Amino acid sequence: MTGVGIAGESISTKSTPKSDSSLSRSPHSSIFQTKMRPLDEDETKAVFEKLFKFTGNNLKNIVENPSYEGPGSNPSRYCFRINKNKVYYVSESLVKRATNVARNNLVSLGTCIGKYTHGGSFHLTVQSLSLLAANAKHKVWLKPTSEMAFLYGNHVLKGGLGRITENIAPGDGVVVFSMSDVPLGFGISAKSTQDCRKLDPNGIVVLHQADIGEYLRMEDEL
Repeated sequence: MTGVGIAGESISTKSTPKSDSSLSRSPHSSIFQTKMRPLDEDETKAVFEKLFKFTGNNLKNIVENPSYEGPGSNPSRYCFRINKNKVYYVSESLVKRATNVARNNLVSLGTCIGKYTHGGSFHLTVQSLSLLAANAKHKVWLKPTSEMAFLYGNHVLKGGLGRITENIAPGDGVVVFSMSDVPLGFGISAKSTQDCRKLDPNGIVVLHQADIGEYLRMEDEL
């Protein structure tokens, strides 16, 4: 596999494409195509719904974010592409340059933000953290003594909570930060902001979904 870095994004290729018969037998085989392509209407809806859960109206910033990469003087836009079961956020200029790579040899392009399961559900992955953190609607900050527990995949407890934004409701998407504003991961709120104030120290505030510790714990899967 070869990785080519281009202005903050990258193109990864492989010399010999390999078929995966298990994917071709999936009932959702249209998702698990081996060629990178634009998302269809249903896929776009699923991706946007997940992003909106964490960003709210800031989703507009992600969709309309200008890209100043490439030789042109005018900014291009970012778009979404899918390859097999993974969804990528990538500048249009990089997509154009990637046409020099045989489609069957293209492994990744831009930033992977999530993937589809064999059941057809879309999930955001830890690689989307920088995008979510920059546009997060709801945030929590962990005390230094609680960071390691979260980075090992545990839920956020009230006793480890340093700060929390207002107006969080149960089920909202929440980005988790350190007290020094370093993004650590994200999850789903288990309690509202108001309920958190009277919660037992061992009560769960945020249900863990992803954290940066996965880059070590799950290196082969990312």
